[in-house]
Amino acid sequence: MQLGLLGKVAVVTGGANGIGLAICEALCAEGAHVMVADIDGNGALRSAEVLRAAGGTAGSLLVDVTDASSVDALVSETVGRFGGLHILVNNAGFTRDMRITKMAESDWDAVIDVVLKGAFLCTRAAIPHFERNQFGRIINISSRAHLGNPGQANYSAAKAGVIGFTRAMALENGRNNITVNAVAPGIIDTEAVQRLPHYEKIKSAAQKSTPIARIGAPADVASVVAFLASGQASYVTGEVIHVTGGRY
Repeated sequence: MQLGLLGKVAVVTGGANGIGLAICEALCAEGAHVMVADIDGNGALRSAEVLRAAGGTAGSLLVDVTDASSVDALVSETVGRFGGLHILVNNAGFTRDMRITKMAESDWDAVIDVVLKGAFLCTRAAIPHFERNQFGRIINISSRAHLGNPGQANYSAAKAGVIGFTRAMALENGRNNITVNAVAPGIIDTEAVQRLPHYEKIKSAAQKSTPIARIGAPADVASVVAFLASGQASYVTGEVIHVTGGRY
């Protein structure tokens, strides 16, 4: 599908692996210039090399999305290298699961900071460039967990917060031709999921409980993100698209 992304410049946080890397691949395949941003700088570097080897245009940067100066440097470096900024994908995040009575305050803070504060800082840094362009696409990666999961109070709260943030940003920024949407994946077959000791049980359960009877692939999420980043989705904003195979 030709999405009109040729020459557009995108930042993808948490882009070194998993869903983030699949998003980078999808955007590069459509001709976008992609900055792979990740707290794992070496991983981001390797992923950018893979993208370039496949014919894409990509750079990489070690970024801490919870630190405003690091985020500002990311945006400045991206604009300096590629000449602009048009697309922001707030994908950085991780889980630190624990029942609430055993969850340390640091476990709560770490997840909330990366998922929710990170989206705030990156969006705040990108908006002035989008306003100058009178064009911007922000895609925030939420999760089916926004509906609530046991043992994931921190992650569920953060991902629910991302949805509220998405809708507020859509209302604030639509007049400048900036769309803001969220994608909420279900169980996706990433390396992190594959490393779980009960991976086969998760995969089997997904096949039994999901209307589309399989576990999701990173590319399933990436294709939706690429669409939302494009001009084809120019009248779509403030929405949450669930990529769950029909499981709620």
